[in-house]
Amino acid sequence: MTERQSAILTSIIEQYAEVAVPVGSVTLAKLFGVSSATVRAEMARLEDLGYIVQPHTSAGRIPTDKGYRYYVNGLTDAPAPDLDTPMQLDRGARAIDARVSTHTDKTDHAIRSAVDSLVELTRNLGLATIGDQLYMSGMGNLFSQPEFANSPQNVQQIARLLDNLEPWLREAAPNEPLNVFIGAENPIGKSSQASLIISRFRSPYSDRSYIGVLGPTRQDYAKVMRLVRHTGAMLEEVL
Repeated sequence: MTERQSAILTSIIEQYAEVAVPVGSVTLAKLFGVSSATVRAEMARLEDLGYIVQPHTSAGRIPTDKGYRYYVNGLTDAPAPDLDTPMQLDRGARAIDARVSTHTDKTDHAIRSAVDSLVELTRNLGLATIGDQLYMSGMGNLFSQPEFANSPQNVQQIARLLDNLEPWLREAAPNEPLNVFIGAENPIGKSSQASLIISRFRSPYSDRSYIGVLGPTRQDYAKVMRLVRHTGAMLEEVL
């Protein structure tokens, strides 16, 4: 993939996350200062490579799971935030810290508070393992998204994923501080158009506790990944 193709793919992903409609060549041509024909040629190449798709004739393009994976891999390679420099934390991370710090004497309350904060900040469904239980919050956020609001099939896939998530986490035990499962990469509900973003952390309950969010593949990965990673690291530090 060329540098310009990578930049176009990034723009498609970020604009689609914001507006939830396919991104067209005219919009991108204005952004990059080139002709629409040039953008269409680059988009055709990205489509041939499997990074974007045209959902219907005469529409713009939307990212595929492969496109999201390419984008997320770039974000994953970025350095993790330094918890020793709180002035560098964004407003969302500081809000989580402030809310959780009032419950550090009660582990389950601290984890639940962190989940509720992620729900408010990401507008996704938040989840965490608390002992042998899976705590979830924000179901309404998830099913109000366009991908799920009018798709019973996607909702059914999401339900299957959630029903089986806690035993899968115990069995598979994802081992990275930040784990991102995009669309078909999910262990269950592979066609749900959902992404699971979770952080592993040590807690009094387990050396492999998890906290994170479940939302549509169309989302602000940079923001959500940063918040989930920060929350996991912060919980491990204070608990």
